[in-house]
Amino acid sequence: MLKKTITIGLSSGLEARPVAMLVQIASQYESVIYVESQNARVNAKSIMGMMTLGMGSGEEITVSVEGADELAAMEGIENYLVGAN
Repeated sequence: MLKKTITIGLSSGLEARPVAMLVQIASQYESVIYVESQNARVNAKSIMGMMTLGMGSGEEITVSVEGADELAAMEGIENYLVGAN
């Protein structure tokens, strides 16, 4: 299991379109992926769950990944969230 704190670098934060894209990225991997913000922990493959977080640019989230492709999953999600894509 991997766990990492990531600062959101997307200029619009995690609004509707960026959340939809994050869910698409997370869904490409077999691993179980969770995103935590303050006291909320949601499945990164759930659009409704992710929308409840309402995170802005510069805020920190914790991503936890567990599964056969966890390294690739963490890298893909982190690259997207920091705005590397």
